[in-house]
Amino acid sequence: MSRSTSSRNPLLQGTLDLLILRTLSGGPRHGHAIAQHIQRTSEELLQVETGSLYPALHRLEAKGLIAAEWALSDKGKRARYYRLTAAGRRQFESEQSKWETLARAIGLVLKPAGETP
Repeated sequence: MSRSTSSRNPLLQGTLDLLILRTLSGGPRHGHAIAQHIQRTSEELLQVETGSLYPALHRLEAKGLIAAEWALSDKGKRARYYRLTAAGRRQFESEQSKWETLARAIGLVLKPAGETP
C-alpha cells in the first residue's frame, strides 16, 4: 500500500488476500491488472504496491487458492496470469461472509440504534 497520498488508506492486515480472491473471481488476470482493478474499483482509495502484491500472490498460490500460468498479455509481453481454484472460490465465499459480518458489527458499534450523532 502506498502511504504517499493522504486520500489513500492502508489495507487492514489480511484484507489484501480477500481483495485478490475477489478480483480473480471475475476471471484470470496478471499481477498488474489485479493491482489496477483494486485501485479502480476502490475509487483510487486503495493502491496495492508490488512489494505487497506479489508476496500475497505467492502465498495464495502456495495454499492452493490460486493457480498461475505464463501467457502473452494484451501488449504481447509474457506475463504470469493468476486464476482462482475451486478451493480459492470456497475460501473467498467464506472470507467475504466473515468480512460482511465484521463490517456490519463495526457499523453497529459506530452508530448504535437510537443514538444521534
